[in-house]
Amino acid sequence: MEFLLEPNIAYLILLGGILLGLMALVSPGTGLFEVGAFFCFALAGYAVYNLAFNWWALIILALSIVPFVYAIRKPKRELFLGLSILLLVIGSIFVFVEDGWKPVVNPFIALIASGTLAAFLWIAVRKSVQAVGERPAHDIEALIGRTGEARTKILEEGSVFVAGEMWSAKSSDSIPAGSPIRVVRREGFILVVEKINS
Repeated sequence: MEFLLEPNIAYLILLGGILLGLMALVSPGTGLFEVGAFFCFALAGYAVYNLAFNWWALIILALSIVPFVYAIRKPKRELFLGLSILLLVIGSIFVFVEDGWKPVVNPFIALIASGTLAAFLWIAVRKSVQAVGERPAHDIEALIGRTGEARTKILEEGSVFVAGEMWSAKSSDSIPAGSPIRVVRREGFILVVEKINS
């Protein structure tokens, strides 16, 4: 565990924990980001406990979460995402110090790691927030009422061609292949159809 007491290694582990923690906020539920963040923070905590550090830098790191969470709640809040990244970079560079204020992390490592983290967060988080806010490209509900053609015999199961695509379908009445159909409703990804009588 002595390698963790090297400030540059501790710094990179801390940045990794912050990155994984922020990604867990953006895409919760997988558990992978959360577990990774936990282990990184545990290792970084060991280093913080044993190395000289700035309390104000840790406070700035904690405060960087506030604008980040505000930015991911709704799109078009890039200013708050930028503020979060700025606080994250400043806090992480000054977290390990000597003589009370001088950072001991190699400036080149700090610049490259913080810059990479900031760029990744800027791109990944903005794209994630945009993806969450957008309407799905394929809205199955929009198929209700549309007409198409039965490609196979349909009763409990079958296939129909609607809106330029093949869909699984079912019907309460038998519909022969080649018949015109109308979508009545959907059950998951299965369309419930009826025969159109000419």
